[in-house]
Amino acid sequence: MTRIKCCGMTRVEDAVLASQWGADAIGVIFTARSKRRVDIAQARAICAALPPFVSTVALFMDDDAQLVRDVQREVQPDLLQFHGQESEDWCRQFGHRYLKAIAMGEGAKALEQLHAYPSAAGLLLDGHGLGEAGGSGKSFDWSLMPQHLTQPLILAGGLTAENVGHAVRTARPWAVDVSSGIESFPGIKDRAKMHAFIEAVRGAL
Repeated sequence: MTRIKCCGMTRVEDAVLASQWGADAIGVIFTARSKRRVDIAQARAICAALPPFVSTVALFMDDDAQLVRDVQREVQPDLLQFHGQESEDWCRQFGHRYLKAIAMGEGAKALEQLHAYPSAAGLLLDGHGLGEAGGSGKSFDWSLMPQHLTQPLILAGGLTAENVGHAVRTARPWAVDVSSGIESFPGIKDRAKMHAFIEAVRGAL
């Protein structure tokens, strides 16, 4: 079964609905480069409202290490996610399970990065280009999704309720990650889109 992460949450009510409808993980973003940025107080409120067995993911992009440590201490997310040009050594310094995003907007060249983070709990393949922020709504050629890696692969970028079924059948990812595809505008989730997206993933064979 394909897992679902709904990312870029800024409101408690959106995160709770996503989890009630079947999202496996909720993402909160701390990098100043994102329109969906939350502060520690917002993130704590979102995480505290979630039911059991829903994971929380804290996202950063080339941010100061102290910010990551502050979030670890105050929010206590299940996973960290690094979306920039962080090295494996940099990601490992926190002693915390993490996901590393790979900028698939670089095309086949991006595949070289898939072996650069052996300590990552999983790799998130997103449609943005190198140095660009995620949540852009850009997709990539899903046929490039490798099938031979032992690390779980998360598919992101340009996913919507209309195309996620095809994406799941084509790429066969461990999980899908959606942000802009379930929004009315950045950080504000559209309930109908969110519900339709989760149903489409669950219905994909």
